[in-house]
Amino acid sequence: MKLARRTLMGLGLGLGLVLAACNKSEAPPPSASPAVADEAAGALQILATSDLKDLEPLAPLIQRATGVPVKFRFGGTMESTQEVLAGDGKADVAWFANAKYLLSDKTGQQRVKLQEKIMLSPIAVGVSESDAKKFGWVDRKMTWADITAAAKAGQLSYALSNPATSNQGFMSLLGVVAAASGSPEALTAADVDRQAIADFLKGYKIVGDNSTYLAEQFTKYQGTRANAFINYESWLLSLNASGKLREPLHLIYPHEGVSTADYPLMLLNEARRADYLKVVEYLKGETAQLWLARQTLRRPIKAELAQQVENLLPARGMQVELPFSPDRQLADGLIDAYLNEFRRPIASAFVLDTSGSMQGKRREQLIEALHYIAGADASLTGRVAKLTSRERLWFVPFAGNVGTPELFEVPAASPVKKGVLPQADTEAKQEALRRVREAADGLVMDGGTALYDATLAGLRHMLAERKVKPGYQYSVVVFTDGKRTAGRDFGEFKQAYDALPEDVRGIPVFMVLFGDAAEAELKAVVELTGGKVFDARKTPLYAVFKDIRAYQ
Repeated sequence: MKLARRTLMGLGLGLGLVLAACNKSEAPPPSASPAVADEAAGALQILATSDLKDLEPLAPLIQRATGVPVKFRFGGTMESTQEVLAGDGKADVAWFANAKYLLSDKTGQQRVKLQEKIMLSPIAVGVSESDAKKFGWVDRKMTWADITAAAKAGQLSYALSNPATSNQGFMSLLGVVAAASGSPEALTAADVDRQAIADFLKGYKIVGDNSTYLAEQFTKYQGTRANAFINYESWLLSLNASGKLREPLHLIYPHEGVSTADYPLMLLNEARRADYLKVVEYLKGETAQLWLARQTLRRPIKAELAQQVENLLPARGMQVELPFSPDRQLADGLIDAYLNEFRRPIASAFVLDTSGSMQGKRREQLIEALHYIAGADASLTGRVAKLTSRERLWFVPFAGNVGTPELFEVPAASPVKKGVLPQADTEAKQEALRRVREAADGLVMDGGTALYDATLAGLRHMLAERKVKPGYQYSVVVFTDGKRTAGRDFGEFKQAYDALPEDVRGIPVFMVLFGDAAEAELKAVVELTGGKVFDARKTPLYAVFKDIRAYQ
């Protein structure tokens, strides 16, 4: 069916990093010259979610066509939404995968002066071709109910961006509950089918905050930990074209409806209206629309242009659009319920550098960050970063030697029979969070840095705990400001790590880099363990904690 005959509506939050399509005939545009570089005076400041990072090469083309220099700045959905709501004036324009969540807030409606949809990409379920054929999904009209049933039965195990922080994850979860309701347009927080959420999440095996990380993990574990990747169509098509997968993905578009990113460009600064309109006119024109389709595999907004590139895109790619419920409590309640009730509960060891070099400002930063996850911040991003119900957390302090792990256990939320209305913290949860803050306040900094001994101790502790409680999502998070000065070196750590049981590779190690830490060695650790490095020298440590939470 041609795109001209398809019904399109946009909705959603917006996050996930979409790579440019591989092996396309059209070469990327040239890099900006100094005259059109980001530092250009008077550049139109564009706050974009990270899924749009592959559009940076458009900057010189925009200036060449319109005379308007542009500067991109990228961030995750939650922090970008929070920035727009705060109205700090740093951005002239915002560019998200979708703006329905932002515009469901009255403050968001006031901040956005104009908006124009630029391109399209629906959510799809990419399943390894062999399994799609094995289970008879290739020539069948699959529904969200079928996807949920397959996840419950263990046939579908998938990678998906965190539903609390990303468009792909949230809209996939919303698709499940909207389809299960039978009347998605009238869906409210009180009507959500809780069993559908629980069944769908049984297949959630690879968690992450952005599509780059998830693609790396899925490529590594395709056919073992996971056989599916749920993401934007454009991302899945690009991944197929990359040649990195063990086998191609068969794309499934649930028959009763999908959610489509429509990438609105939104004017925030009224003083830049004229420049904004020039940029919109260019981006919606033939040259830019065809470049976007050929380079990023996002669909043109105009049907007549879509016909020119339909050979690049699946013929049945665009289906009926699932409506977005105007009930703001539904979105907030769904995120809250996912974090505190339905997701696989988190168990993590926070391996904390308490060496002498951490004294002073660095100690203050670390304590502030620990307070942050223990509920000190009530902002949108703070709610996402907060310790969740059922969570188990150990502090493992280390200096020249490794300290004894201290357990903090957050109790389960109050039982709920129906719906996903947000709940206030119980007194028991408030007490658990208070204990975390008190323990952070009591950290004493002194001595050397047995970095690799402590990392190994954290891993061994998580392995032992997983034998007792296998139903948790385990990880190790290491915070250090210095190089190893005591205990094992990296080579000895690697030797000890290789001797651990094979299933240790299901426990990622996240390294937080600040101070004078040895960056190259920390990157080698996460490459070995399947984790990620977070650079707190460029990002406030409390914000790093928020980012880490999205990977757990």
